[in-house]
Amino acid sequence: MVMAELDYGKVGLVAGLEIHQQLDTKHKLFCKCPTTLRAKKDSNFEFFRYLRASKSELGEVDKAAEAEERYRRTFIYKAYDSTCLVENDEEPPHELNREALEIALEVALLLDMDVVDEVHTMRKIVIDGSNTCGFQRTALIATNGKIETEEGVVRINTLCLEEEAAQKLLEERGYVVYSLDRLGIPLVEIGTAPDIKTPEQARKVAEHIGMILQSTGKVKRGLGTIRQDINVSIRDGARVEIKGVQNLGMIEQVIKNEVIRQLNLLEIRDELRRRDAYVEREIRDVSEIFKNTKSKVIKKAGHRVFGMCLRRFGGLVGRQIQPGRRFGSELSDIAKRFGVGGIFHTDELPAYGITEEEVKKLKTAFNASDEDCVVIVAADEERAVSSLNAVLERAEVAVHGIPEETRRALEGGNTAYMRPLPGAARMYPETDVPPIEITEEMLRRIKLPELFEDRKKRYMQEYGINEELAGKIARSINFKLFEEIMSMFSSKGTKVEIPATLVIRTLTDTMTELMREGIAIQNVEEPHIIKIFEMLAAGDFSKEGIPEILKNLAANPEKSVGEIVTELGLKTMRIEDVEKFIEAVVMERADFVRNRGLRAISPLMGVVMKELRGKVDGKLVSEMLENTIKKFLSERYNIE
Repeated sequence: MVMAELDYGKVGLVAGLEIHQQLDTKHKLFCKCPTTLRAKKDSNFEFFRYLRASKSELGEVDKAAEAEERYRRTFIYKAYDSTCLVENDEEPPHELNREALEIALEVALLLDMDVVDEVHTMRKIVIDGSNTCGFQRTALIATNGKIETEEGVVRINTLCLEEEAAQKLLEERGYVVYSLDRLGIPLVEIGTAPDIKTPEQARKVAEHIGMILQSTGKVKRGLGTIRQDINVSIRDGARVEIKGVQNLGMIEQVIKNEVIRQLNLLEIRDELRRRDAYVEREIRDVSEIFKNTKSKVIKKAGHRVFGMCLRRFGGLVGRQIQPGRRFGSELSDIAKRFGVGGIFHTDELPAYGITEEEVKKLKTAFNASDEDCVVIVAADEERAVSSLNAVLERAEVAVHGIPEETRRALEGGNTAYMRPLPGAARMYPETDVPPIEITEEMLRRIKLPELFEDRKKRYMQEYGINEELAGKIARSINFKLFEEIMSMFSSKGTKVEIPATLVIRTLTDTMTELMREGIAIQNVEEPHIIKIFEMLAAGDFSKEGIPEILKNLAANPEKSVGEIVTELGLKTMRIEDVEKFIEAVVMERADFVRNRGLRAISPLMGVVMKELRGKVDGKLVSEMLENTIKKFLSERYNIE
């Protein structure tokens, strides 16, 4: 069983990425509906559909669509007053969104790709319910780009513009609920060639592409707005597409776990061949064995249990193939697609309320020895037989190798079966959307943005800040606001010079911390933030007051910064008043100061700043407190 460190060159790892990034456009890709997500409680009506696989223009049926049709599910769609008949598939799509097209062209030029002469929209068959019409619309925009990495060049094969799928809200046995607010949001799909050789290189490529996308300032941000699909294969293994990796930090672990999975499946294959293992293609009703069972799962299924026997698979179905997942988990994933809760098998029994005696009877029913593995499903006959037939097919494949398939990413870096890999039969032209010619004039109008890396280097030079701070603000959505503030208040002409570090930490760390506290920081508009630094530069309050001002502005966006400063009592105090206050604090705690000496500075700073925070600069207060204590000790007790 493989679980240790891996030599990826030795195992022949080959990987490629598909990056999907939502674009921040006003309208969806093929209609005028907004691209904002809605609270699901706002849904004002719903409808349902059944989807069936259709033939391509060549008369072929895509195997992935064919597999989805076997699950026989009902798809329920929640619609809103912000969605229209296009999302409902009750009206033909409108012309392709020109704003989205221009953003896609901008990304293509940033990746140094060859743009197509004419954009043609295609239909990609998808009948998992994520599109009401049974297909996703996609258009090829550019080809033949590349990214330089330390490990070598990674080619960018394609950049497509396509519509986002509907968001899955709930999946139960026999039906799936989707929300239509996300359906149709424009996104770009960037596909690399299989040039990636290590998990670390995959992460770096994804980060680089993500940096380019965000540099445009025209893509959506937040969880779910960008996701990575990873294509992975190893020597003697199979190409597997892993969908829905949303966290860049998980890319390495997902690839590593997939390599481990395939290596372990190859070991299982070799062992099955040595044993001359085979699958007995007979499904039996074994409900009688469990008529008095204590198993809650079987009771819930009405004591209906069906089973089959995997000859000479004993011990291998329970073998671990990924951290926390066994070969039996693979079989269970497939069974669950047919609406059953999963499978039980004799490699793991007795367990789950199933007794030793029931296991013996089960093995007797199939004339099974310890070399064999009996698999059972608790469900009605139709679902049980369908799921066991699928398990049977997967077990037969295990004797020959690893199947090509699409898998979904799980938390922790593991994956689960979704469907077979789609083929060429899934694509055909979209006749309702006219093609768009890409002219030289269109490309000349596109103004390319400054990339994050270039912006970071410029900030380091212009403002004398370190790489960490420069990178932090270069990637922030507030980078333009930062530049505006620095141009206004960093000169020597202001009463208080505003350091770049303070502006950066306010626009990044402080705002992030306030959001984590539940403060609606989005209510604070840019003119307010500029006014904060204007008053700070004029010496109206100290920098320690900024978080409290932001917090109060978020709660009272209709008020001015001046009003908030006055209400909070943050108006800068005269130096004479500050000195008197500090002297009073020291005198009140004379014995404490005498006993602690200069070690009294730190605890007394908390007392002093509780009153002076936001009214006087903390550094100045610290210096004044230290001088006051020294003077007190010298004059009172002759202590230097």
